[in-house]
Amino acid sequence: MVRCPTPDTAIRTFSRAGSASGCKPAPPCPPPRFDAGRRTIVRIIAISPAVHAAARALLADPLTNKGTAFTEAERDRLGLHGLLPPHVGTLDSQVERRRRALARMPDDFHRYSFLRELQDSNEVLFHALVQRDLPAMLPLVYTPAVGEGCERFSEIWRRSRGLFLSWPNRQRIAEIFGDPALDRVKVIVVSDGERILGLGDQGAGGMGIPIGKLALYTACAGIRPSEVLPILLDVGTDNAARRDDPLYVGWRNARIRGPEYDAFVEDFVAAVADRFPGVLLQWEDFAGHNAYRLLDRYRDRILSFNDDIQGTAATAVGTLLSAIGRTGTPLTEQRVVLFGAGAAGTGIATMLVQALMEEGLDEAAARARIWAVDRDGLILSDMAALSESQALLARDPAELAGWTRTTSGPVDLFDTVANVHPTVLIGASGQHGAFGEAVARTMAHGVERPVIFPLSNPVSRAEAHPSDLLRWTAGRALVGTGSPFGIAGVTQVNNVYIFPGVGLGALAAGATAITDGMFMAAARALGDMGGDETLLPPIERLRDVALDIAVVVAQRAVADGVATTPDAIDRDAIAARMWSPTY
Repeated sequence: MVRCPTPDTAIRTFSRAGSASGCKPAPPCPPPRFDAGRRTIVRIIAISPAVHAAARALLADPLTNKGTAFTEAERDRLGLHGLLPPHVGTLDSQVERRRRALARMPDDFHRYSFLRELQDSNEVLFHALVQRDLPAMLPLVYTPAVGEGCERFSEIWRRSRGLFLSWPNRQRIAEIFGDPALDRVKVIVVSDGERILGLGDQGAGGMGIPIGKLALYTACAGIRPSEVLPILLDVGTDNAARRDDPLYVGWRNARIRGPEYDAFVEDFVAAVADRFPGVLLQWEDFAGHNAYRLLDRYRDRILSFNDDIQGTAATAVGTLLSAIGRTGTPLTEQRVVLFGAGAAGTGIATMLVQALMEEGLDEAAARARIWAVDRDGLILSDMAALSESQALLARDPAELAGWTRTTSGPVDLFDTVANVHPTVLIGASGQHGAFGEAVARTMAHGVERPVIFPLSNPVSRAEAHPSDLLRWTAGRALVGTGSPFGIAGVTQVNNVYIFPGVGLGALAAGATAITDGMFMAAARALGDMGGDETLLPPIERLRDVALDIAVVVAQRAVADGVATTPDAIDRDAIAARMWSPTY
């Protein structure tokens, strides 16, 4: 028998890009010899332990695993025979296999869990499955399924993805960032898990949000899977149910707050800036009392933005601009009631004021077009403990002198609607059912095309069901929702229309900061993209939307003086940056 040389050179050179390129062939074997006694052709190949280890590492890494799609030649070179079934598949056949598996799942939570496991085993296949059917996959990868995914994160946790930077390990952040596998990171999404969607404090379970948002960066903006990094700042949780859960994977402690919390975040940002120069950092689902502080503190120190504040605002304003284009009433003549004055609500109000001023109103007149209602009723200037952003929306109590009231005490949503006669009603409260029949019918009285956006996520927190709003307004309302409801004519006002394009445009321009003007450019561009039946383009076009948004954002970065690579903002050049899942 002939023994071939040990093919140590068959060890794969890992590209970390999800393809099997860069494989080095083993030295050629001498011709096989015919064994007359066994009447077979015999060739014995001695494979070294190093080749076996490399083969298993290749299959274990979701960025390099191709599963059954490894060709026979690749299996020869890489020592994969026996580790895979003999069938050689294609990406198309793998996608179809996963589609069938998803169809057999009993509910969306199990589909979400299945997709998370797939992402952790084969990134190319996961993203191919998502991108080929965005309307069906988006609700499973992110909202609304991600809500339950965060609540049950510890229950379904299987393997590491991203980084958990916990309070007990606060001195090790730089050491953790030293992993060479992170060398290519360009986009980080970080959360501390305190305000997850409308579900509140989920602690370490909040990691589901950065993971989901970054999956959308890849699906829509073409950011490579090897270039994204989800991070959870685990400073404890005040959710007793999570801490008491024996399966909880996070740090079992009440939340660290005050100066200690601020010092921890400062150490984190400093380490990010040092390890990942030029990286885009997206703040996600921080509670209102921290969201604005952190954004203001770091937006000029590191390329960063808060999606709950700025992304939500740009999406809502862009959708509103599309809606008023159909009503025929100029933005400067709209009367807007905003229900929910947390980070998302006040962010929407701030951008609305900016848009109104660009339309010709002064700041005072612009703010006068907005009435903000929070948990304590209509926000008035004599209220105690208003945040800075809420104080800017406060109305003079003297305005209420001629109002008709149905209740005493704080001015509730119904009384506000009944007296203001708004043309636009936006919900960012997390209060399920807040836009009841009386509110909707009262608003619609005397307004030909009322614009009503119950934006809170997930579905269990939506201010109204869109079918009810259409029924109560005789089908005249222009309705936009935060979650998908699958109702004809209803628009999903999802931040995915904005943040992937903003991130792509900022990176393409080499931006040193993300300005308010860049978000306004994104909002106005989105407002010009309305679909035939809905206020925004269909979900199938999200990659095109991201590219269009990226171009205007990059151009605005140049105009605002924050671009360092102005020659790289050509549409074709930005499109060439966008990765697609192929083997």
